[in-house]
Amino acid sequence: MNLAELAVAIKEQARQLGFLLVGITTPEPSQHIETYKRWVQAGLHGEMQYLAEERAIQRRADPRLILPECRAILVLGVPYDNPLLAPMPPEDSPSTGRIAAYAWGDDYHLVLPSRLQAMVHFIEERVGHPVPNRWYTDTGHLLERELAQRAGLGWIGKNTCLISPRHGSYFLLAEILLGLDLPADSSFTTDHCGTCTRCIQACPTQCIQPDRTLDARRCISYWTIENKGEIPPDIRPLLGNWVFGCDICQMVCPWNLRFAPAHGDPAFAPRESVPLPVLAQDLTLTAEAFNRKFKRSPVKRAKRRGYLRNVAVAAGNTRAADCFIPLREIEQNEEKLIGEHARWALKQIGE
Repeated sequence: MNLAELAVAIKEQARQLGFLLVGITTPEPSQHIETYKRWVQAGLHGEMQYLAEERAIQRRADPRLILPECRAILVLGVPYDNPLLAPMPPEDSPSTGRIAAYAWGDDYHLVLPSRLQAMVHFIEERVGHPVPNRWYTDTGHLLERELAQRAGLGWIGKNTCLISPRHGSYFLLAEILLGLDLPADSSFTTDHCGTCTRCIQACPTQCIQPDRTLDARRCISYWTIENKGEIPPDIRPLLGNWVFGCDICQMVCPWNLRFAPAHGDPAFAPRESVPLPVLAQDLTLTAEAFNRKFKRSPVKRAKRRGYLRNVAVAAGNTRAADCFIPLREIEQNEEKLIGEHARWALKQIGE
């Protein structure tokens, strides 16, 4: 089997494993690293200091610092459910929160590693010998959207997401660095955002920057997931009823409205009470109940204290009267961080 035939076989195997998007690129140095450096220097990464470490920046600039033997990078995309299809509760139902669609099912950090390992095993079986490799799914020092664009999967939209012209942007990305000379796919060079600014206009916090980066310090996903401390009072009203992540800038994108499939990989299909958790119920979650409800879920990343903080803010923003009693209880009995946000929410409901 020659390398071109091997590349075809690898792509077919990847699709059988659930990767709807598959492409190959080279490990050449990044063309966007200067934009990344300016982003870090401006402090737009917020408190995510791991993004600003010199070692991390150097590796993002050149993937061969991760794997010196690297000759090709396999870039993969697995779809998750369309958030516009979340079941809407009846008008007289209790107040609900919203969870980003990628987190409706199992955590992709738990799902994708076995598939990436299976891909490596398939490649090594086909070539008949071990192949130097490293694989990542949102965990390596890689500018993965740039790699995906170079591998021909789509373009980086104004909302900073990778957009496929055939499938939209509801994808989770993964990469396998390989010490193997595979033929690279053509880079996706056209920009199909045009003059559209729907994502910029729709963002409640106006965190989208002109150079297709985000100011994390204003992003709803940052405050509800990455941030471990207080949510600033001026940011709280802008969060609406989002309790983990945010999909707004993708939900308004015409490419998703027209082309995004209804359902993604079954591993990420919504579990019971997700994506619209009942706020009053979740305010009463004990540590054991939280762990049980969100077992294998990305929501566990926020931890119980962060999640209750988020739910309290959502309750305040929705003026949810049914949350008054549980908010009062956690204001009096929970730690300072949760209690302070519950107190803020009670004031909003009172007003």
